Amino acid sequence: MQSLSIQELQIGDSSEIKKVFQEKDVLSFAEVSTDYNPAHVDKEYAEKTMFKKQIVHGMLVGSLFSAIFGVQMPGLGSIYTKQSLKFTKPVYFGDEITAKVTVKDLNLERNRVTFDCIATNQNGDTVILGEAEIMPPRKGDR
Repeated sequence: MQSLSIQELQIGDSSEIKKVFQEKDVLSFAEVSTDYNPAHVDKEYAEKTMFKKQIVHGMLVGSLFSAIFGVQMPGLGSIYTKQSLKFTKPVYFGDEITAKVTVKDLNLERNRVTFDCIATNQNGDTVILGEAEIMPPRKGDR
């Protein structure tokens, strides 16, 4: 775990995390979020959808970005202030997702960092595109 101030970041810096999503992850997320959409939790229902099988909650996949921001870059002491996500392809049980964030802009005056966010599956297909704004810890607050 690390804690980087805005002065320690540069445009183009990036960090990533990988995770294989399993049914147990989806069921746990459904319980925590109360999102029991049958496209995620009911095999028979999901087989009748356009996806033909159960899909992972988009917000569960998107939470990988939060993991990066909270413990990798900028890391401990960071505050999430904004996030946009576009879900471009479904994520299925067993898919390995790589979530990557890249510094896009630094606003020293407001102490805000804008990141491009992208998540891809094991085939290199983009499953999420987005942008986030983070308030990193100040040097004296770490």
